[in-house]
Amino acid sequence: MGFLKNIFRRAAAVQSLPAGSLTVDRHGAIVTCTVSSAYPATLLVAIGHEIMVLLREARAAQLPLTEISLHFGSLHITARELRGGAVIFLLPQTAQSAAPNPPRP
Repeated sequence: MGFLKNIFRRAAAVQSLPAGSLTVDRHGAIVTCTVSSAYPATLLVAIGHEIMVLLREARAAQLPLTEISLHFGSLHITARELRGGAVIFLLPQTAQSAAPNPPRP
């Protein structure tokens, strides 16, 4: 997953994590996107490309993979395979969303 290196490579700049969804075609090119335009499109393309590579490799290995859920330290990526593409959901994890729900009495 080389796109993570690109996200965290910028040492001096503080950048927020992407939030939203994107739909990619079979080659990983973005078809639709709800992620802010302030986020670099090249990184979104890299995420889409890597997800499509994962789905292609699973298909080649004859694994029935239709959904991928990746949890990183502060980023959650969920991807669902579509006919010839994928829809990818990007959700940054905050302290509030990462905290477990308190038990109910």
